[in-house]
Amino acid sequence: MKFLTFRKNPIVFVFFLFLAYSGFAQTTTPTPLISEEDQVIKVDSRLVVVPVSVVNANGEPVLGLKAQDFLIAEENRRQTVDNVGDAEKVPLEIALLIDVSGSVNPLFEFEKRAAAQFLESVMRPDDRATIFLIGDKPVLAHPRDTAAQAAERIQSVTLSGKFTAFYDTVAAASKYLQQSAPVKSRRVILALTDGEDNWSSLTRDAETATYRNVEVNKLTLETRNQLAAKTDSAHKNAQKSILRGLQDADTVFYVINPAGASYKLNKISTRAQNGLQSFADETGGTAFLPQFNPVDTKDQLQNSTNSRRNGETLEKIFRQIANELRAQYLVQYYSESDFPQNKFVKLNVALQNPANFRVRARQGYYVKN
Repeated sequence: MKFLTFRKNPIVFVFFLFLAYSGFAQTTTPTPLISEEDQVIKVDSRLVVVPVSVVNANGEPVLGLKAQDFLIAEENRRQTVDNVGDAEKVPLEIALLIDVSGSVNPLFEFEKRAAAQFLESVMRPDDRATIFLIGDKPVLAHPRDTAAQAAERIQSVTLSGKFTAFYDTVAAASKYLQQSAPVKSRRVILALTDGEDNWSSLTRDAETATYRNVEVNKLTLETRNQLAAKTDSAHKNAQKSILRGLQDADTVFYVINPAGASYKLNKISTRAQNGLQSFADETGGTAFLPQFNPVDTKDQLQNSTNSRRNGETLEKIFRQIANELRAQYLVQYYSESDFPQNKFVKLNVALQNPANFRVRARQGYYVKN
């Protein structure tokens, strides 16, 4: 899924020299001077390519849309759609991020099986998948490969029970896609995680500095609250940095959080889920928060029934993601606005005749040369 920004090189027409020479050779009539404005024609615009998914009320892909069907505004200024590319003609690059940091996850095997089936169902021969493991550090478990090879690698993934460097892993995956994926490709990160982080460099260094000179035995309630506020600030800054990396890498973020409604039980889980939701919303993806049934009760019959239901839930989620990727258009336009470098330009994408269709697109882009 590609979201590109280019600068066209200035084009200078220097044909007056040839005309002047020809005129001198044929006649003594002096050649009239050409003004500086007429001598140089300068084109300065950005080609912006926005990935847009369109599905109907049933979540099925809406196909066959043309350039005239889309409306796009940049900072509330209407843009002229130049072209619309079909997702079927653009290769897909998926980075699958699997959280292996937990010591116990009864849904882990279901997640792996569903993820492998998803890759094999959505990917075409020209598409590629990459596997990253979320542990105490980012691990590139399997570089760019076909669906069959990536799916086979997923089955061998095991839990590590180590710390969680979630932010570092998303940053590594974004950078990997930016450097390794073809320029003209659709880039997607799909993470299977609750988004909680306790070991990434972005937050670990900040928290180490915060607690370095703290005397635990002399902590007051006010001091504890101040320290908690600094920790929260470090995580929010890390999430902001990760979101910028996703946007700069032109990558759409999807996540399936197995925590379900239990994420509301503590501040750490809530902060993590809010971060996941932001990554998805801002890049045009989706954050799924399914309510799974327990599979580790004393009632084996109930466990079996819940396992089947959980599998159906995961299959439904992966089917929705696949539909969104199949219904993805690449809307292209030229922006001639003179925005400064690194400015975040807000976008709004809609349809001329929306009907009951759902449109999902990135919220904007950072200006790059």
